[in-house]
Amino acid sequence: MEFLFAAHSGVRYLVLFSGVVALAWFVWGKAAVRPFTRPASTLLAVFMAVLDIQVLLGLALLFGGRRPPGIWGHVALMLSAAVFVHVIKKRRPHPAGYGLPLLTVAVALVLILVGILSISRPIL
Repeated sequence: MEFLFAAHSGVRYLVLFSGVVALAWFVWGKAAVRPFTRPASTLLAVFMAVLDIQVLLGLALLFGGRRPPGIWGHVALMLSAAVFVHVIKKRRPHPAGYGLPLLTVAVALVLILVGILSISRPIL
């Protein structure tokens, strides 16, 4: 169980890093009025994949009996972030360019940050 907790805590940084990189790329793409091409869709897919791994590790911890104070708010926020990213990702191709992916990653990151804080863990 400690290995799962360590993995879940460590993957948090990959989620945040991939989200910030995707967010920066989408802001740059929108500002430069560039077409939504392969690097952008790959960044969104990587963010979604790392987030999915994090959710699976978190669910394994939850079902394994690890339930710190505030866990249900944490679970609700993290699942909301993952579902939100999946629902928006289904809308391909992105005819509006970077706007929708930018909003998706920004909302997901806010949900994730609030979810981390809900269990009194540091962001970094």
